[in-house]
Amino acid sequence: MAFSGALTLTDLNDFITPSQACIKPVEQTNKPEPQDPAAASTQIQVDSTGSYYEVALNGLGTKAQAAGSGPAKQKLTTAEISLNDCLACSGCITSAESVLITMQSHAEVLNFLENNPPPPSCHYMFPVISIAPQSLASLAASLSSSSSQPVSLLQVLRRVSVFCRDVLGFEHVYDTTFARHISLLEHAKEFAERKSGEGKLPMLASACPGWVCYAEKTHAEMLPFISRTKSPQQVMGTLVKEWLGTKWNKTPDQIYHVTVMPCYDKKLEASRQDFYNEAYATRDVDCVITTGELQLLMQDKGWDLSIPVRDENVPCLPPSLGLAQAPTAVAADPQAFPELLMHPGTSSGSYLQSLISTITASAPDPGALELTTKNVRSADYEEYTLTHRETRQVVFRGAKCYGFRNLQNVVRKVGRDAGVQVGRGAAGRLAGVRGRVVRKGAAAVQEDRGYDYVEVMACPSGCVNGGGQLRPAQQQAQTDAEGLSRDWQESGVSLGVEESLPAAPISAKWGDKEWTKKVEAAYWRTLPTPPPTPPAEGKPSNLGSPFELADEFAGRVLREITKAAPVEGKIEWTTKLDDKAESRRQRLFRTQYRAVESEVVGLAVKW
Repeated sequence: MAFSGALTLTDLNDFITPSQACIKPVEQTNKPEPQDPAAASTQIQVDSTGSYYEVALNGLGTKAQAAGSGPAKQKLTTAEISLNDCLACSGCITSAESVLITMQSHAEVLNFLENNPPPPSCHYMFPVISIAPQSLASLAASLSSSSSQPVSLLQVLRRVSVFCRDVLGFEHVYDTTFARHISLLEHAKEFAERKSGEGKLPMLASACPGWVCYAEKTHAEMLPFISRTKSPQQVMGTLVKEWLGTKWNKTPDQIYHVTVMPCYDKKLEASRQDFYNEAYATRDVDCVITTGELQLLMQDKGWDLSIPVRDENVPCLPPSLGLAQAPTAVAADPQAFPELLMHPGTSSGSYLQSLISTITASAPDPGALELTTKNVRSADYEEYTLTHRETRQVVFRGAKCYGFRNLQNVVRKVGRDAGVQVGRGAAGRLAGVRGRVVRKGAAAVQEDRGYDYVEVMACPSGCVNGGGQLRPAQQQAQTDAEGLSRDWQESGVSLGVEESLPAAPISAKWGDKEWTKKVEAAYWRTLPTPPPTPPAEGKPSNLGSPFELADEFAGRVLREITKAAPVEGKIEWTTKLDDKAESRRQRLFRTQYRAVESEVVGLAVKW
């Protein structure tokens, strides 16, 4: 069952040990009557052909066997592993690239595009593709490493857009930063709700599905603390199928939405039942491919990403705001989103930084707040504290935690501070305690209080180091088998036929720190430092700020997508809408998580 040429097992060293019951090799459709869990009623046998059979044991078994009408042994059907099954496996969190996901690959995208009927047909599906900025940064770093001229994200986006439209046949190409902007706005709103008592703190949030899978499988007691705000990928799915679809006079099932992501776990996220539209029998995101798979698509079609395209340095603002028309390299799109909104903070979404900016901007005296940071173990685990300069009162305390080694320590700390017994499954119990107050002299200073918020990522160094990103090109080894330096050309050694073989597009090493730094640099290259986002309420509009434009555009989207009743003044993301609109808002921009319980009872089956 082929997946992708980019799908290779690497030397991942930041993973969770697989569970004892990772998958079920067979599926039993006629379950026996309930018995003592400690007693085995049947046993499973494997014949010489590899087929599984269920055989009655000690006179027990299925109803048909007990009645004497059934066979002595019954052949079991081989189980099929679906995407949702993968969510129940704690062994495929950061190593999800080893999962065979046949419906989420670049080959599937090509197959769809080749078999999609022409536009006049009633069966034509409107193809749209959205690209994550981390994927653009990976492509930019790859181009810059092979050329002396650095390449910006805007240039890469323009070149990829031309390829996707002119070669593959996509109708529209977007980046996902505006969807991230909306996700951050909704995320700040959710934190304010929790702070006012409408949820539990600390709030654990990120755009990482690997972290969510980990919590659902191994720490169900932490689920009440996880943010319900959709990730940028899923917000983009909502925007494309629910908002843009109406502009195009298309129903959700008439749109085929593909995303390009830096992580294989995003394929699993898109497959969740939470993001499935029952009314139209379609998903918000139909197919997810990684950065490496996009590169394979370009290689298959002979597309050279290093060749410039027309107007690749011209930025594009939504024409609907009356500010600038789309450049020639961009297809005419009256609903075009603001492009490449690079939120300050981290290259993984800036969740923590956006929250700190919101809290600071909304304070009565923002200048009175002081932000301090501390590395706990490394740059992947940092603590952030907002303190009032005069009273030394801690206003906010958060952390950034990347990689499962750090993540497990943070989960224990959050559980201890929140009064939760951290265990497996649903074993945790909430005691309702949030931190300790340490008294020094007459003043009560919360020096050791628990976190209010934690930004969590499964991958070390965050999304720019995702499992689906490009790897540095392999260099020809300059040492022999014994590790001694060799100049093969000077020695007159010919590599023969191997010289004609193409260089490997990626190396087998994952997590190369030097390469990750180059991708990080490409992510922020030539980008201006934007103002804090989301902005404080009542802040005067500045048409020179891309984030002010994005806020105006987000307010328009919110009003139209929720069908909100008219209100006085301009609708902003923090505006309280009517009940029906608020209900629709919750459905469109938030989701739910649930514990995954294993169905395998080892004592009930004898092997």
